[in-house]
Amino acid sequence: MTRLKRSFTRAGNHIGVWMYRTLKGRLSSGSKNVHVLMITTPGRRTGIPRSTCVRYLETPAGFVVWGTGSGSRRDPDWFQNLRKAPTARVQVRERQLVVRPHELHGEERDAMWSDLIETQAPGVSRYARKAGRTIPVAVLEPVQV
Repeated sequence: MTRLKRSFTRAGNHIGVWMYRTLKGRLSSGSKNVHVLMITTPGRRTGIPRSTCVRYLETPAGFVVWGTGSGSRRDPDWFQNLRKAPTARVQVRERQLVVRPHELHGEERDAMWSDLIETQAPGVSRYARKAGRTIPVAVLEPVQV
C-alpha cells in the first residue's frame, strides 16, 4: 500500500469512527443486510486505544468478525491488535460491551467461514480471493462486567 493510500485509509477510518460514535451506529453501513460494529483495542506496540468499524455477524457465541482488509495482502492492523488484546471494547449501535476475542483456527475457522460468513455475507469472498491469503476470523464473546 502506498503512503498516500494509507493516509487516505486512515483519514477515512477516523471519519467513520467519529460518525459511528456521533450517530450511535445509525447509517453505519448503508444497507439493512450489513451489520457494523465499532471495536476498540489497545495498539499492540503503543497500548494506545485504537478504534475501527468492521462488519460482523451475531451468533449465540458472540460477534463474529473477519479481517479482510478490503483484500489487502496482510492482515489489517485492527486484527493484529485484537490478537494481542485479552479484552476489547465493542459498540453495537448504542450498546457498549467488553468482549473477549477468540481467534478461530483450522477446521473451526474453515467451518465458520463456509457455514456462516460465505452464506450470510457472500461479498466477502471476493476480498479473500483478492488478498490471496487465509482471512482470519474471530469470535468476540461478551464478558459480564
